[in-house]
Amino acid sequence: MTLTFDGTIVVPVGDPDDGEKTAAALAPRMEPGSRAVVVYVIEKAGGAPDKTSVEQSELYAEDVFAAARGPLEGSSAAVETDARYGTDVVETIFDAAEDREADCVVFVPRESNRLVELLTGDASRKLVKEGSVPVVSLPQNGSRE
Repeated sequence: MTLTFDGTIVVPVGDPDDGEKTAAALAPRMEPGSRAVVVYVIEKAGGAPDKTSVEQSELYAEDVFAAARGPLEGSSAAVETDARYGTDVVETIFDAAEDREADCVVFVPRESNRLVELLTGDASRKLVKEGSVPVVSLPQNGSRE
């Protein structure tokens, strides 16, 4: 069985490498007429000073989007980008999914250290548990099965 996507798919990405890997895993699965909305969340500190300026954050978001566009532009899907500001990354991703009336959220889990996951909260696990739309995790190796 090959998993494919049509409709509107929200694709959260965290950095250029993640954007490229996720887009490469998703691109061959996109059906003609589908739409991939690549979402990058610019984390706000919620009252504390932000780590980077707005300008730096927006420039970095463009780097992330450029990395994701490459593999997706080779697919039959329309590609859109959406930089969002938020204090809770997962909540902000689902806000984007609801705003875009997405059919699902698709991501490739990042490799991480189990200790880091326990201390910081695993965003992948939170994505799956708190989803307001279906969430699909793709394998990192790009396998279609």
